[in-house]
Amino acid sequence: MVCGLMNGLRVVESSAFIAAPLAGMTLAQHGADVIRIDMIGGGIDYARLPKMARGRSLYWTGLNKGKRSLAVDLRRPEGRELVRELVVAPDPLGGVLLTNIAVPWLSHASLADRRPDVVTCTIEGNPDGSTAVDYTVNCATGFPMMTGNGNVRAPVNHSLPAWDIACAYQAAFGLAAACAERRFSGVGRQLRLALSDVAFSMLSHLGLLAEAELLGSERPALGNWLYGAFGRDFATLDGRRIYVAGISLGQWRALVRACDMADACATIAAERGLDLDVEEDRYAAREAIGVIVESWCSRRTLGAIGEIFDAGGVTWGIYRTVVEALAADARLSEANPLFTRVDTPGIGRHLAARAPLRTIGVNPEPVAPAPLLGQHTDEILLDVLGLPSGAVARLHDDGIVAGPERDPLAAA
Repeated sequence: MVCGLMNGLRVVESSAFIAAPLAGMTLAQHGADVIRIDMIGGGIDYARLPKMARGRSLYWTGLNKGKRSLAVDLRRPEGRELVRELVVAPDPLGGVLLTNIAVPWLSHASLADRRPDVVTCTIEGNPDGSTAVDYTVNCATGFPMMTGNGNVRAPVNHSLPAWDIACAYQAAFGLAAACAERRFSGVGRQLRLALSDVAFSMLSHLGLLAEAELLGSERPALGNWLYGAFGRDFATLDGRRIYVAGISLGQWRALVRACDMADACATIAAERGLDLDVEEDRYAAREAIGVIVESWCSRRTLGAIGEIFDAGGVTWGIYRTVVEALAADARLSEANPLFTRVDTPGIGRHLAARAPLRTIGVNPEPVAPAPLLGQHTDEILLDVLGLPSGAVARLHDDGIVAGPERDPLAAA
């Protein structure tokens, strides 16, 4: 059977960029009815790169799978009132707002006046409400000075918007928790989540903050070395590159056996007074161990290394581009239940991911494509707000709502 964990919950999402849309999509992929509030013609992130030749954004469609779209003119009072009515509509599993666009007319207080049990989650840059994005937050965390060969004069940003992603999952969890509480208490909640708080909290959780405060030390930039244990990238005989990790004792011993380096490691340990079965001692001796592994890998092809490592239970991976991974890695295919193929309007047929969390014994939710702008305008106004068809027609005639937009591929 298919049974989403959030089935029946209705979430109104007014958002842009990554954190809030990803939070909404996470809820949608677990069964929630997530209704996007879209500006007629699209909002500030609707046409972000990468885009198809006819202009539809792969970025936007990737982050908005499985949602419904209401296209409305938010500059007009009538459009704003429709959105407020949608948030506070009386369905017991409605009354939920997710946004990263803080506007007075969608404030928690104004909504709670009309529906006291409303649950709202507002994602903001900083806890004082000022603006920040992943990239401006990241530079304040210290991570660019420890990424790759980064330093104060030449910091290195990572390409993954890590804080947006972590923020999205925090927001989805917070909304799910607040809605679960509301079922028993009948009490609404106002949630605020600052992107910078998500990033700085991770400095604490990972020990980096205490390291700076208590030890007064800066984490060094280590290139591709793994901090605190043994791990690094190595080249193969045929010019490929792999990453090898020996974090746990089991991983380390598997690597020692596979590379037949027990005697060499014993010599390193004896010369330095270390016990390489201890994680921090492996870290201290990483350069010497790396020389051995580097030599071993450089004399073998990727295929030969793979056979030996897989047979020996070594923890390792192959460096690939996304295009290479798509062609070669079964985990990025329909062989993995995470993935299926969908037809997205304006995009075509392509591979798309379900929610990665699996509920054992329950079939995964099907993947629905991202909507066209205003694709569900009429059904939302008719079914959720209960407007008569004549009133909906007048809203269209007055330009307050629109949709659906034309599919660029169908138009061609």
